[in-house]
Amino acid sequence: MEQIKIIPCLDVRNGRVVKGVKFENLRDARDPVEAAAAYCREGADELVFLDIFATVENRKTRFEWVKRVGEVVTIPLAVGGGIGSIEDMKALLDLGVDKVSINTAAVRNPDLITRAAKEFGKDKLVVAIDGRKNMAGSGLPRLEVVVRSGSEATGIELVGWAERVEDLGAGEILLTSKDADGTKEGYDLEMTGAVAEAVRIPVIASGGAGKLKHLYEAVIMGKASALLVASIFHFGEVSISQAKQYLKEKGIPVKI
Repeated sequence: MEQIKIIPCLDVRNGRVVKGVKFENLRDARDPVEAAAAYCREGADELVFLDIFATVENRKTRFEWVKRVGEVVTIPLAVGGGIGSIEDMKALLDLGVDKVSINTAAVRNPDLITRAAKEFGKDKLVVAIDGRKNMAGSGLPRLEVVVRSGSEATGIELVGWAERVEDLGAGEILLTSKDADGTKEGYDLEMTGAVAEAVRIPVIASGGAGKLKHLYEAVIMGKASALLVASIFHFGEVSISQAKQYLKEKGIPVKI
């Protein structure tokens, strides 16, 4: 097993880090620059910055927010939200961002994945996939892709989409369960495991971390290569060092 990465996530709206439950009822968490600097000091392996309302508001990523965070970050930084073209990606990479993450734009225009991988290299490209579970008999896929910050159903079967984005050139998949997001009841192990077993590229588990055991379960049962964490880090319930020490004691390789 390769080293498992611990990745704090900054969901940003109106210039502030926010956190909700199932993508709704957002509450203020902290300043993104202060948070980014703190997470770097505390030993995060990477950082994800998501301008979560960019697509919904039909605008580009707020570069001024990204630039402020980028000035204090000492670890790899991935940015998503409002990225819809090769030009958008180039502008962010020129700012010093290490990776770009596309979600809705990838579903709307899958060819963008291939073009981006050829232009910048797979290691610069994360495809984010937001998913939800549907009831049996609903006529919809059991695991379905949702877009536009989870507000729009697509009818696309999630595991099949994950396989396709790998084939198209994605370097990583950032997989978020809308149902689990912010609940602190654990990652969606069924969803994470299904995707991780179907693809060869790294899968970042996202949505639902509430206890240290959830991190362990996502690696062992969900087969995740990295763990995205928000609520419990933002509100000081668990520290990055605690998370890493716990995983290390459980036999999971992490960078201490």
